[in-house]
Amino acid sequence: MNKSMGVAALAAVALVLAACGGSGGSGDGGKSAASGQPRVLKLWHYETADSAMGKAWAEAVKRFEASHPGVTVKFEEKGFEQIQKTASMVLNSDEAPDVMEYNKGNATAGLLSKQGLLADLSEQATKRGWDKLLPGGLQVTAKYDDRGVMGSGKWYGVPNYGEFVMVYYNKELFDKHGVKVPTTFDELTAALDTFVKAGVTPIATAGAEYPAQQIFYQLALTKAQRPWVDAFQSYKGKVDFHGPELTYGAQTLADWVKKGYLDKNSAGLKAEDMGVAFMKGTYPMMISGSWWYGRFASEIKKFEWGHFLFPGATMSPGSSGNVWVVPEKSENKDLAYDFIDITMSKDIQNLLGNSGGVPVAADPAAITDPKSKELIESFNKLTSADGLAFYPDWPAPGYYDVMVAGVQNLVNGSKTPAQVLDELAKPYEDNLADIGN
Repeated sequence: MNKSMGVAALAAVALVLAACGGSGGSGDGGKSAASGQPRVLKLWHYETADSAMGKAWAEAVKRFEASHPGVTVKFEEKGFEQIQKTASMVLNSDEAPDVMEYNKGNATAGLLSKQGLLADLSEQATKRGWDKLLPGGLQVTAKYDDRGVMGSGKWYGVPNYGEFVMVYYNKELFDKHGVKVPTTFDELTAALDTFVKAGVTPIATAGAEYPAQQIFYQLALTKAQRPWVDAFQSYKGKVDFHGPELTYGAQTLADWVKKGYLDKNSAGLKAEDMGVAFMKGTYPMMISGSWWYGRFASEIKKFEWGHFLFPGATMSPGSSGNVWVVPEKSENKDLAYDFIDITMSKDIQNLLGNSGGVPVAADPAAITDPKSKELIESFNKLTSADGLAFYPDWPAPGYYDVMVAGVQNLVNGSKTPAQVLDELAKPYEDNLADIGN
């Protein structure tokens, strides 16, 4: 379902920004009809200022305020974990923002749509051409059915960038230890052994948040085909948690810790700890997402770095990016729609692409930064092979915390792979029963 994404992700399509006047707004674009006071668009997102998305959204705010005289954007930076844990409660209160970046998938945006907390964006998607900018696989995470399952139904989110998990590597450490970029899984294993023999822990990771679970899932994907992913993510078949895919992922991750490929103490580390350690040049490799790319390009000054797709797998964790959602309780839905529209405009998409992000509607000729070109080429290679396999915590509400706990137990050795897989299976099966599958 993602075969058309590679070329479409860089299609050059310009949007005409729609004027204020949709639902939830006022007749005067700059003042509230009820109070006569200047209007404020409350925006939440969790991208750092030096990330590709952070740079693009900051420019979008400037464009929005320039095109909406009298309207002010009140931006509040929130942490990923903070929004992940409190979204349902906040969006069901008077504290809800007008537009918010949120994680995509059944367990997150799907759950909120099922709970009636998100505005239906279907009409806006057609009216403003978002459906044309996001064809095929890019719409998977935008649409949710009545059960909150992604891939069909109404539009509840708008993704405006792509993302995927890759292997970042320190070129100087590779050269120092005579390691070449691996192209097969056996070559990857040989490279890891070389570093361990030299007393170097090869892979930076973090078990207290998402990174380690994405390694577990990536290892499982080396034994998986698309039908298995469809079954696991979209309930299009039965998933055996003790089948070859997940068993291999769990057992191999545990083995990697025993072999010294991953530090056992990383079970207690967070994603920021991992990223900072890699940027300091401590580790030869880091397996994580494209959301780090722009930051690395800005902050790594002491060594040359690069990336490669995970060897031995045709699929990797990845998808269209996190989505803009408009809370049902927003009092400024028209402004929220306009802001989303600006982030989809060609100028903002080009900026995103040249800042180390993966745009969905940029002009290919406008992407001039060499590293950005490399990133987009890898994304296109992955998507052209139908290689985006989403993320392991998506299938069920609350599954992120279950995944974190399970993989921490694998890394610190407190539970066996079989025990961890049993713990992962139960909430998954419970959710299937809840939605009638």
